[in-house]
Amino acid sequence: MATGSRYFVSFRRRREGKTDYYQRTKLVVADAPRMVVRKTNRHIIVQLVTAEMDGDRTLVAANSAELEKYGYKGSPSSTPAAYLTGILFAAKAKKAQHERAILDIGLNRATPGARVFAALKGAVEAGLAIPHGEEILPSDERVKGVHIAAYNKNAGDIVKNVEQVADAIKKEMA
Repeated sequence: MATGSRYFVSFRRRREGKTDYYQRTKLVVADAPRMVVRKTNRHIIVQLVTAEMDGDRTLVAANSAELEKYGYKGSPSSTPAAYLTGILFAAKAKKAQHERAILDIGLNRATPGARVFAALKGAVEAGLAIPHGEEILPSDERVKGVHIAAYNKNAGDIVKNVEQVADAIKKEMA
């Protein structure tokens, strides 16, 4: 290990590769709350978070496991699930009087059409004001699950299921 008076030990979360402090500083200074999108191997999690002196505070949260309540039959970690979770999140946020946010994808790679951007597309279509570029969002066929129906015959009619769940979420939260 390096020693000496000029050696600087970086922050623990930076060493572990969990936090990009440069990006976090820009997001925390903004006056709008953050729409934090995290993907795990099994779920998509979307939260509305504000930064406070004693730590971040979660205002609204939606998890793709909640989609089962609305009749969703697909995988909770897929692109259609991320899209529907974004719609559910936006409906909850609007119900809690939050109209805008800034996207925070953390350390996820910003690949056009990725699941984190499917959640963004769902939130924007449900009426949340989030600054974004249209070219980064996945196509309508992708968020409806056409690509899954093409290769997985066991998926049933996933396109119809996604549309029904989206309508059910919008109707309940209206």
